[in-house]
Amino acid sequence: MRGGFRVRGRAAVAAMAVLLLGGCSPGLPDPADGVVRAEAPLPQGVDDPAAAPSAVPVEPVCDPRASLRPPAALPEPGRMPPGSTMDKIRQRGRLIAGIDQNNYLFGFRNPVTGRLEGFDIDLVREVAKAIFGDPERVQYVVVTQAQRLTAVNGQVDLVANSMTITCGRRELVEFSTNYLDSGQRVLVPETSPVKGIGDLGGKRVCAAANTTSIQAIIDAPSNPVAVSAVDWTDCLVLLQQGQVDAISTTDNVLAGLAAQDPTTKIVGPRFSDEPHGLAFARGATDLVRFVNGVFDRLRAGGGWMEIYNRWLAGTMGPVAGPPEARYRA
Repeated sequence: MRGGFRVRGRAAVAAMAVLLLGGCSPGLPDPADGVVRAEAPLPQGVDDPAAAPSAVPVEPVCDPRASLRPPAALPEPGRMPPGSTMDKIRQRGRLIAGIDQNNYLFGFRNPVTGRLEGFDIDLVREVAKAIFGDPERVQYVVVTQAQRLTAVNGQVDLVANSMTITCGRRELVEFSTNYLDSGQRVLVPETSPVKGIGDLGGKRVCAAANTTSIQAIIDAPSNPVAVSAVDWTDCLVLLQQGQVDAISTTDNVLAGLAAQDPTTKIVGPRFSDEPHGLAFARGATDLVRFVNGVFDRLRAGGGWMEIYNRWLAGTMGPVAGPPEARYRA
């Protein structure tokens, strides 16, 4: 069910969960454009940078979209390379995936069937299908926004939780290729005159704690007041109660919130670039390459478009195709 799915009765949880950002950790600091740049060394004998001759531009040391190249051919389901991370998963009998159950359209529990559904869930099912030949061989573990970067270190095999790929986060986890282009926008009540983040100076704007979104609110030149909550549905409850003036995060998450509450609207242009990836332990490079191979196959065979059209085309609009894969090694 889509249009009928609503958030109800979370006021008590939201009231306890929400703190002004001044008392919360904003998460990992990332460069504004997601790219870390190295400083060129000064020529020998030159102490003043202003006196140094023009140098060749330094290439960025991190491309957040660049992941590990997949194998030339994927192994057949049920026949994973001996000793590989995928073979250990096969022997266990299930893929363990960290997911969100409150992110409508991406990872949510269908209130009628009780099943977990959404864009991210379908991607996890495709990985399980590639390993086992059966998309149902998945154990789902609900992780909060704050747990996404640590859950891959022993708790789950991967995290599929609408996570933005950044260079800062890649110091802690490995990412798949970009599976969805997104960007930060603003959600407000349909009666609000707000046209974008520039109109929210001094206004209370909600985002989930430990996300890139909360940092973007802090950094906005219009100086809104950042308010953090445990998850996005808590932000929606606060907006419905009038305790915040807006919610700001990636437009894919906002699309799910707007679908849950038709008295809201998404406004303004994107003011950030947010490629999305599955997260893995840094040592699980073979699994990263395997999943990138699965994603390449979905791109080439039309599977990605089927998943996008199933969940997002109605709210985010049509797209020409999936994001292009980019590899670094």
